[in-house]
Amino acid sequence: MAIFISGGCKNGKSFFAQRAAKALGAPLYYVATMIPHDGEDDARILRHRADREGWGFETIERGRDILGCLECADPRGAFLIDSATALLSNEMFAPDGFHPEAAEKVAGELVEFVRRAPNTVVVSDFICSDAAGYDEWTLCYRRGLAQIDRALARACDCVCEAVAGQIIVYKGAIP
Repeated sequence: MAIFISGGCKNGKSFFAQRAAKALGAPLYYVATMIPHDGEDDARILRHRADREGWGFETIERGRDILGCLECADPRGAFLIDSATALLSNEMFAPDGFHPEAAEKVAGELVEFVRRAPNTVVVSDFICSDAAGYDEWTLCYRRGLAQIDRALARACDCVCEAVAGQIIVYKGAIP
């Protein structure tokens, strides 16, 4: 079963995603997509590692080209990809420059990942609830993440949102 979970920051996405992935079977893989850029990122990664401790996940660090994970893991296992948000950032704002077409690439790779490894949970951050004005790069990123989220919602069996620690299911059922 493929599960897509979105929601705002600090709303319980990671905990729910871990529980859902564990319910999908074993072996368990946590696909960490964040490429740290500062001390705040390092601290966040340490918190996430501590939160997963004892759950039985093997961590795969993969900040770009997500399909490469399947070369070093059993596609029949359960995967937790955290997160589509970081994956898009890594691809769109790569060391070699700005890539406005990155959302298409990331959406295609994530949909293909779910096709090849059907027991996958993908986490994404909901970042489009404000009405602030943004520069063109940020607008491109926000539109790109929305494009990825729509593609995942179509491809996944279960689509849900974390809101204030509660899970709202829009499609399918939670395992």
